[in-house]
Amino acid sequence: MKIKHSILLGVGALLLAAKVAAQTEVRLAVHSSFSLPKETIAKFERDNGAKVTVIEAGSANEMLNKLILSRAHPIADAVYGLDNANIGKALHSNILADKQPSSLPGNASLPGAVAVDYAYVTLNYDKKWFDEKKLPLPQSLEDLTKPAYKDLLVTPNPGTSSPGLSFLMANIGGMGEEQAFKWWADMRKNGVKVTKSWSDAYYTDFTQNGGSRPLIVSYATSPAAEVHFSKGKYTVPPTGNLFLKGGVFRQVEGAAVLRGAKQPVLATKLVAYLQSADVQKALPSEMWVYPAVKGTPLPKVFDFAQVPEQHFTPSAVLMEQKQKQWVSRWIKVVLK
Repeated sequence: MKIKHSILLGVGALLLAAKVAAQTEVRLAVHSSFSLPKETIAKFERDNGAKVTVIEAGSANEMLNKLILSRAHPIADAVYGLDNANIGKALHSNILADKQPSSLPGNASLPGAVAVDYAYVTLNYDKKWFDEKKLPLPQSLEDLTKPAYKDLLVTPNPGTSSPGLSFLMANIGGMGEEQAFKWWADMRKNGVKVTKSWSDAYYTDFTQNGGSRPLIVSYATSPAAEVHFSKGKYTVPPTGNLFLKGGVFRQVEGAAVLRGAKQPVLATKLVAYLQSADVQKALPSEMWVYPAVKGTPLPKVFDFAQVPEQHFTPSAVLMEQKQKQWVSRWIKVVLK
């Protein structure tokens, strides 16, 4: 019996190995903030006899640059994390397949891609810090250039960070190009700190996490996330949002099949799956974004995620035509 049992185990292992080997790999390029429950990915794999390989390619802008540089030999079959600030660059670079999956009715859309989620990039502040310092909250972006707010703001670089780029787009959309860059020149004089990524800014420099900066370019959902991850420590958010003119951007993220995909059929199914009920329900508490598909329920903690009355965006044409120039100008004004 032992011999037979061993033989059966061996045969079973071989069959399992053969099944795994038979699975077709489909590769998904994502930005560093991508997160979904393992079971959600596993369900797609079971339903399609596939193996999903997630390729983390840095921040959203870094990911896009890698996809453009590798377009002759794509590093992935599909991409998640393009947004309305950089989709024009993706389309202009011809890295997306001509045919994309049909989109479900949604609260957001993205040209040339399937909208998966949306969120609001804005300023967060540390409530305790401002209370203890008895410093009034700024009422405008211009207030941040005053001596009282010197060395208080940290922002991710728009050249490497999606929220950093979104914030710059809001500045230009709300203040106009020339005024926006004048503001940034004044902010440089007033000690703005720049980081490579949002995570560097939030988890290293923001005072809520032990840093020295009580103001940060982040998301309107971040206060809700603080309550969620505190595991009962907070019943109200320790951070708040500042919805200032020229300081709020509605960021729409999406997914698309890449041109030259090795597995275009599976890639199409995977992109469509990101709009499925399983994925859409998981998004809010995984990535702290709003699901793009209409009718998707939100977790209770999203009661702490404020929705701004206004957001500011340059025209899609201007963002496509001038974004590279704007980012280069920002780097010269703020960093050089």
